[in-house]
Amino acid sequence: MTSFVTPRTNPRARLRELLAAPGPLIAPGAYDALSARLVQQAGFDVVYMTGFGTSASLLGRPDIGLLGGAEMTDNARRMAQAVEVPLIADADTGYGNALNVVRTVREYEQAGVAGLQLEDQVSPKRCGHMSGKAVVDTDEAVAKVRAAVAARTDPDLVVIARTDVAQVEGTRAAIDRALRFADAGADVLFVEAPRTAEDVELVATELKGHHLLFNWVEGGQTEGLTMDTVAELGFSLVLFPISTLLAATHAMQTALSTLKQTSSTAGAPMGDFGGFLETIGLPEIREDEARFAV
Repeated sequence: MTSFVTPRTNPRARLRELLAAPGPLIAPGAYDALSARLVQQAGFDVVYMTGFGTSASLLGRPDIGLLGGAEMTDNARRMAQAVEVPLIADADTGYGNALNVVRTVREYEQAGVAGLQLEDQVSPKRCGHMSGKAVVDTDEAVAKVRAAVAARTDPDLVVIARTDVAQVEGTRAAIDRALRFADAGADVLFVEAPRTAEDVELVATELKGHHLLFNWVEGGQTEGLTMDTVAELGFSLVLFPISTLLAATHAMQTALSTLKQTSSTAGAPMGDFGGFLETIGLPEIREDEARFAV
């Protein structure tokens, strides 16, 4: 990690460079500033702010549209400030109509995100790998994408347009809607939760020539694939939105169970206090304290 006060490079231009490079760009999910730092420290080039994880961490509740735009923007701001690598942030449905999308895009820009994801569900929405989803009509969804593209003040801000139509009307309908999103100016197309490997291949084939996103959700509705297959199909960006959340939750449950049963944390999976201080950047802050001492 660099100095606490070191100016950052342009994360949006960097994200576009990464998307243009060969091979899929892997974006692990994070849900707060600490998990974002851990993603960067693990050597990944981009962080994804998961809406599912944000809802779970802030509210202790599932992703069913309980969070508003202000809460999501605040979380994005803290996460963007915690890392030097680009942050892609879930912006759900844009929190209203096309005019609300304009505000959302500008708030996310000011928060420092490099890219944002908008989806076409009705509000209140729900996690893309839950059942019972409903979507707005195509014209309204396209209008919101057009509004997002027009609203950005930095042309390098990456707009990711997601459709949840596959669960509602089938994969072919989702492809058709994604093409409309491309015509509206979306930079990356995201067909959520195609069920089978054949469905994923159909998406990749029919949308070839566009930047495509694959959502890798452990236990989700999409049939398991290998990363080699995802790469061969031409996906530019692969999200692992809940991996860190599931891992952290399991580790905490194990540690708490150990403490409850033995009145001690001995043997529980955890690091040491000194190592954690290094993880959250105390050495860099100490350097800056010395640098600016009077």
